[in-house]
Amino acid sequence: MKQKAYDGYTSFSYLAEGAHYQNVPLSSQEAAPESYVFDLTGKQEAQVQRIFDKHIMVSMRDHGFIMPARREDIDPYCRDGYTAFAYEGLAKSGLDVVFDNFMDGIMNITSKAGLKWDDVIYNLGLRYCDIARQDTAIIAGTLTDIHKAHEGGKVAIVPCLEAATAIENEIDRVDILYGFGIRCMGITYNEANTLGTGLAEERDGGLTKFGKRVIKRMNQLGMAIDISHCGDVTSMDVIETSEKPVLITHAGARALWNTPRMKSDEVLKACAAKGGIIGILAAPNTTLTKVHPGHSLDSVMAHFEYIRELVGIDHVGFGPDTFYGDHVALQHAVDQRLSIGDSHSGEKFNEAPFVLGVENPTEAMPNIVKWLVQHGYSNKDIAKAAGGNVMQVLQKIWIR
Repeated sequence: MKQKAYDGYTSFSYLAEGAHYQNVPLSSQEAAPESYVFDLTGKQEAQVQRIFDKHIMVSMRDHGFIMPARREDIDPYCRDGYTAFAYEGLAKSGLDVVFDNFMDGIMNITSKAGLKWDDVIYNLGLRYCDIARQDTAIIAGTLTDIHKAHEGGKVAIVPCLEAATAIENEIDRVDILYGFGIRCMGITYNEANTLGTGLAEERDGGLTKFGKRVIKRMNQLGMAIDISHCGDVTSMDVIETSEKPVLITHAGARALWNTPRMKSDEVLKACAAKGGIIGILAAPNTTLTKVHPGHSLDSVMAHFEYIRELVGIDHVGFGPDTFYGDHVALQHAVDQRLSIGDSHSGEKFNEAPFVLGVENPTEAMPNIVKWLVQHGYSNKDIAKAAGGNVMQVLQKIWIR
């Protein structure tokens, strides 16, 4: 597997540990020890290597965020704001491009309001300062940046926001966020905001008039639109309103797992018809299926195959939405702090502590590509799903 250059830098190491940022044990950046087991032939292993060597690999949603190793450290660590970024892990992930929301400022909020403007700007500033000190990853705002990163052996980080909630009713904040490097922004995060309705609301009022103005501004700026956490009516409104393709960066098929977090066939087909891409999600307890007990790479790929069959190979990608550490513990902590509506309603399941084979970015894309090779997909189709489709659609969305 190809690796990027890593110079040994650790986040905020130019400061004094314990004095300027929290001194807590962190989770490992290695592939999970309980990893998914493949039985590939030597020829298949060589095919995997060629795919990574030749093509740009894109995650439509993953995180360099590193969780504390102990659950009791989560709250103080996250509130501190000086959270560690996994430069070493991403260097080993095989990824060339990562759409990352840097946890949106959710992690260092001081109230239950969440996603506030000051939190987002604060979080972006801290992360950019840290990134400026190392030589593994770069901030990418153009396709030229991505190609330069790929050619130079670096990871291109595309700054994103999970939702536009922080702009409140100030449309000029979209321009400001673009100026701060944001190149992909969600419309809502589960609950309603001034733009539209999130997927956890009981009633979906669709896109507001202000939301339509924001969509137009994002189109004008060349900022990608993400509807992963929107309700169905709002999703359809966004797709219809946007003059450019719309992304579903991390989701799955509701036909396989009937929860609000998954997308209906209608939304999936509308997204593809507009030229958009659907990234397959692998966050714990999301892309489950009734056929596969527990959450594993197999259940994730069942969603991939269903959506590929529904909309075609040209409109699928991967947005695993993984990071390093106890994802389930963080889900519970954020849900409790923000009182976020339930996105898992509709199905009964036994909570999985992690997704076997797709636990963090170091193992996610390599294992996905191995699965595709093992199941007979062609190099051409794998290259499309693992990054080529996203690169194609960004040519239509981004200004340059």
